[in-house]
Amino acid sequence: MSKMIAVCGSPNSGKTTVALKLGQEIYTLTKAPVIFLSPDLSVPSMAYLFPNGKDSELFSLGAALDKTDIYVEDVLKETVGSRTMRNFGFLGFKLGENKYSYPRPTEDKVDQLITVLKDLAEYVIADCTCDEGDLLSSAAKRDCDVAVRLFTPDIKCITYCASCVNQFVTVENKCIKVMNIPDNDVYYPIKESADHFKDMDHIIPYEREIKKQMITGALSERIGNGKFRSEIEKIAKAVI
Repeated sequence: MSKMIAVCGSPNSGKTTVALKLGQEIYTLTKAPVIFLSPDLSVPSMAYLFPNGKDSELFSLGAALDKTDIYVEDVLKETVGSRTMRNFGFLGFKLGENKYSYPRPTEDKVDQLITVLKDLAEYVIADCTCDEGDLLSSAAKRDCDVAVRLFTPDIKCITYCASCVNQFVTVENKCIKVMNIPDNDVYYPIKESADHFKDMDHIIPYEREIKKQMITGALSERIGNGKFRSEIEKIAKAVI
């Protein structure tokens, strides 16, 4: 039976990076088909995951959602495959696309897509946005089997969580709480923040290789062994 994992949290908490690396670890552990889903239209994921990809090799989630009815072949056609992981697929928006590129999908269309994704892959990793109007992210959080909720040890995250409680109501009883450390150049009150949010399940340490991947456009590649990957593997095992 397939599982949907919703990765959600405050802005700039590392949702895309953690969602992607989590999907890669799940694939490594299970060798099962995995789809990484990014519904973000403000920063289309295909543009920075594959910055050197040819336009003919990159496809769009929007094209699949634009169909009258969504079938398996429609989603497969718009999924970008991994060169190193045979059954790992990327589904997101392309460079230059925005909220005006396609008609806004209806709730029934979003439900169709989720059903197809679950038919295609044993694990669907949804990189949820913070946009309350994003129906796909809302549906992923509503229908997910497990949610990985990310926090950062700063006042901005604390403020966001206090102001946007309603965004996480549907995942409250099925979430793994994770503190993500985004940098090591400044002091972060990690213990104090963890105490504030209570019952933190994992703390992901800062990883220089991740920052390097983000700068060089290699985020779609797996990272080497280290404390970051070790913690992601623990989360993957908890999800599985």
